[in-house]
This record gives sequence, structure tokens and C-alpha cells, in this order.
Amino acid sequence: VYFKCLKFLCHYTSEKIREMGVLAMMPALLSAQNSCTPKVANIIAEVAKNEFMRSPCVEAGLIPPLVQLLNSNDQEILLQTGRALGNICYDSHSLQAQLIIMGVIPTLVRLLGVHSQNTALTEMCLIAFGNLAELESSKEQFASTNIAEELVRLFRKQVEHEKKEMIFEVLAPLAENDVIKLQLVDAGLVECLLEVVAQTVDSDRDEDVAQLKTASDLMVLLLLGDESMQKLFEGGKGSVFQRVLSWVPSNNHQLQLAGALAIANFARNDGNCIHMVDTGIVQKLLELLDRHVEEGNVTVQHAALSALRNLAIPGQSQSLSLLSDAAEQLGTNAKLVERLVEWCEAKDHAGVMGESNRLLSALIRHSKSKDVVQTVIQGGGVKHLVTMATSEHMIMQNEALVALGLIAALNLDCTEKDFVAANLVQVLHKLLKDEHSAPEIKYNSMILICSIMGSEPLHKEVQSLAFIDVVSSLRSHENKTVAHQASLTEQRLTAQS
Repeated sequence: VYFKCLKFLCHYTSEKIREMGVLAMMPALLSAQNSCTPKVANIIAEVAKNEFMRSPCVEAGLIPPLVQLLNSNDQEILLQTGRALGNICYDSHSLQAQLIIMGVIPTLVRLLGVHSQNTALTEMCLIAFGNLAELESSKEQFASTNIAEELVRLFRKQVEHEKKEMIFEVLAPLAENDVIKLQLVDAGLVECLLEVVAQTVDSDRDEDVAQLKTASDLMVLLLLGDESMQKLFEGGKGSVFQRVLSWVPSNNHQLQLAGALAIANFARNDGNCIHMVDTGIVQKLLELLDRHVEEGNVTVQHAALSALRNLAIPGQSQSLSLLSDAAEQLGTNAKLVERLVEWCEAKDHAGVMGESNRLLSALIRHSKSKDVVQTVIQGGGVKHLVTMATSEHMIMQNEALVALGLIAALNLDCTEKDFVAANLVQVLHKLLKDEHSAPEIKYNSMILICSIMGSEPLHKEVQSLAFIDVVSSLRSHENKTVAHQASLTEQRLTAQS
């Protein structure tokens, strides 16, 4: 009852302030800068807690003089001014964007450095950063300051969970920017994060579990930047890379997840892939997947599959024949292929389903192995690759068609029934007729048609759908490679009609 009465009084007082025109007097009071200034700013801060009073505060022209007060040396003025601006602009991206244009970010970063001993002021700055950092327009301004150094310095001093959490809430949106990612790495944030992980990994306390998740998620976010990722990899010799690697076989699901996601990020670079395959990371990921066959943590499965797919994709270097070996090692693992086929049907988990399809395709494409093809056929994976060829994503369509072409070339007899059951011929017909299909899709569809002509039932289906008319129309395609393949395919169809 007390709080309800208090709320009513605040609401009533705010109404009276608006009705009496008091707000219009406040810009002059703020500009005077005397002993009353913090009290005036405090009144504005309290009034602006009421949503209906925020627009009147803006209309009264309070924002410019409040922004000016951020240059004051008086800590009480700074605190109340920060509160007033925060309350007026609360939940308003347009007003927050206005503050950014007025240059508050460099000012607040400077205040954080100068007044780092003042807990209330520090918290005010962090709350402001957390709100402003959500706006994309803020990132460039933040990147031009020493915010990374200030936040890392502040983080190192914190003992309380709540204070660390406040800093994390600022770091997460800032770390989405690649320039700031590198600044945070250079400022030593990674070492802080590893320390948090070490301190919380064996704890069951809710706040420690939450902090472990935040720290490991932030670590993965830093690895999304190419420069920051390579800096932390350090040719595979870096202590950070080694530490992250040790997370994969741990018993903590959050660390397993972060470890697998980190490997997937490190594997974006060919040289890194070679090193990781050399050091046996494929086996570690397979063992992780095996553990989750029983435990069934979908998020960890998805991350491990992403990492394996990245490792199974070779680049240009001859040394990457190692990765073809990795693809064959993975592709002939019947248990893994069976699980992939199961996950290809995980419609409730689109990410796992997509990754499973792409990994299944990658294993065939990069191993080019008859044994891998046989394992996929026996595991029931063919129908999923045919479905993948109808994906709305051109890359996935193309990956599926190339894999299906290899299956047809390496073991058509065994997969004939699967192709018929999955309506492969009808899918190819649709892809060729679709004027929106990319040239690569049309080209690989025709390659696949030629590959399945050795099968009597598939040959009959090709004839019944009058493929020759569709293919003939592609002889005049603007893409010369497609036009040339159309001529070759037409000859093949005519010869076998």
C-alpha cells in the first residue's frame, strides 16, 4: 500500500509540474550551474521515470543543457544529469540516436576513466553504454575511443557478480563490431574471460553458471572477427587456442558448446584447418557427438556438426588432402552417418537439420569415396540430399546436386531405388524449368541427368517428362557453360531415346 501511495504521489506531482509549466523554466536553471543544479537535475530524473512525462521533457528543451552538464567536474551534477538523460531517453532509440549525434559517447568514456573510483557514476556510465551500444550508429564512435581498455581495466577490479554482469552487458553488443573485437583482444579481455571460466566451471551456483555462459559466449563472439580470430589462434600454438580446445572433452555442456563453436570459427581459415586435423580435433568432435547420441543436447550437436563441416571443406593447398582423409574418416563412420540422417529430419531444430544435410553432402563431395557413398546409401541419407536440392538457398541446392552426382557416378545400382522413391527426376525437371534457378543449378542438374541415364527406371522417368524439350531450350542460355552442357545433354538424351 505504501509503494502504491508513493507511486500515486509521484504521478500526481509530475502532472502538477507539467500543468504549472515548471519544465519550461528548467533549461535556464540548468544553464546557471550553481548549488541548485544537481537538485534540478534530480527532479528531472524523478519526473522522467513516468513515461507520460518524457515527451514534455524533450519538448521543454531539456536535453541540450543536460548534455552540456556532462562536462562538469562536480560528481553529483554528473550523476543526476546522467540519471535524467537516461530516464528521458529510456526505451527511445530516436532520442538515444540524438544523444550519439550530440557526442555523448566520448564524453561518457572519458568520465568512466576519470571517475572510476565513484561506484554510482561508474554504474551510470555502464547503464548508458549498455543502452547506446544496442544502436548500430554508436559502434563507430565507441571504436574511436579507448572504451575497450577502460572496460577491461574496470572488469579486472570487480569482485561482485552483479558488477561483472553489468560490464558483460556492455561488452556483448560492443563485441559485435569487428574493430572493437580486436581492441578488446588487444586490451586483454580474453585472459579475463578465461579466468572467469576457471573460477566458475565447477560451481553449481546459479550466478556462476550464468557467468560461465556469458564469458564463454563472449569468447566465441570475439572469434567471429577474422583478425581477432587469427590473433588468438597464433599458428595453433597460442595458449588461448589450446585452452579452448580443452573445453571440447570437458563434462560441462556450456564449455563443450563454446569449444565446438570456437573450432568452427578457427576452421574458417585453411591453414588453421590443416593444423587442427593434424592435432586430432576430428576425433575429439566425433567423441563429443558420440556423447550426445545419448545425452541429446541439440545445441552442442549443432555446434559440433558446424565444426566438422568446416573442417571437411578443403581449400587450395595440396596439404589439404588431409582434409579429404578427414571427410572419408567421418563418412565411413556408420554411427555418425546414421545420426546425421536422424538429424536431417529434426524439423523442430532447423539449425541442426541444415547442418546435418550440409555435412552429409560435404562428406561425399570432399572424400569422393565409394565407401562413403555406400555408407550414406545404407544409412538412408539419399532422400535427404534430394530434399536438400529443393532448398531455398542456392548454396545448399548446389552442394546437394554435386553430392547426388557423385553418388550416381560411384554407385548408381545401389541408389537407383532411393532416387526413384525420392522423386529425383521430378526435382531435376522442376529445377531446369525454373527461370530463377542459378546457372550452377542448371549445369549440375544436367550433369546429374546424364549420370542417371544408365538406370532403366530413371531413364524411363526422364523420357516420360520430355526432358529433351527443357534441355533444348537451354542451348541458347546466356551462360556459355550452361549452353554447352545443354548441347551435350541433348545429344545424350537423343542417343538414348
